[in-house]
Amino acid sequence: MKLSEKTLSSELLYEGKIINLYRDTVELENHTNAMREVVHHPGGVSIVALTEDEQVYMVRQFRYPYHKVILEIPAGKLSPGEDPLECGKRELEEETGMTAKQYENLGDFYPSVGYVDEVIYCYLATGLTPTQQHLDEDEFLDVELIPLKTLYQMVLSGEIQDGKTQSAILKVYCKRYGNSRIN
Repeated sequence: MKLSEKTLSSELLYEGKIINLYRDTVELENHTNAMREVVHHPGGVSIVALTEDEQVYMVRQFRYPYHKVILEIPAGKLSPGEDPLECGKRELEEETGMTAKQYENLGDFYPSVGYVDEVIYCYLATGLTPTQQHLDEDEFLDVELIPLKTLYQMVLSGEIQDGKTQSAILKVYCKRYGNSRIN
């Protein structure tokens, strides 16, 4: 049982529209029991939409938990059983009014491993073509283009606080520029 925990029981505490909260009793590797509170989330997808001239489509939107506007890459929640790439394509068009010819998987991102099972799938989208933005009726955001090199500096300076955006921007920057530095 080294570095593992066995679930002994699980109690649903809250069932919501987006998340469910459980309190689990687990057996630890030293055979003692502990409680774990776990948020179950269906997961999401985030997209770095990169133009030919190395600019990225970003969105600014009010994020209620922080009570402020956050700059982030386009992203959205997976529907049950939905393919992550298809979700990413949908979210890119809904939020930015863009489609892409190529998508490259940037890997998965676990936003907070201590209490939530959410997985965010990250993609790089290139070969962009404008279409029509289709925001949800309760979704309000501003779209802007920002150079990749500027976003890299914004991540390093702490101006970009969203974890999925930090991770994806750094991955794309490293793919494009390797270990070179911006002067």
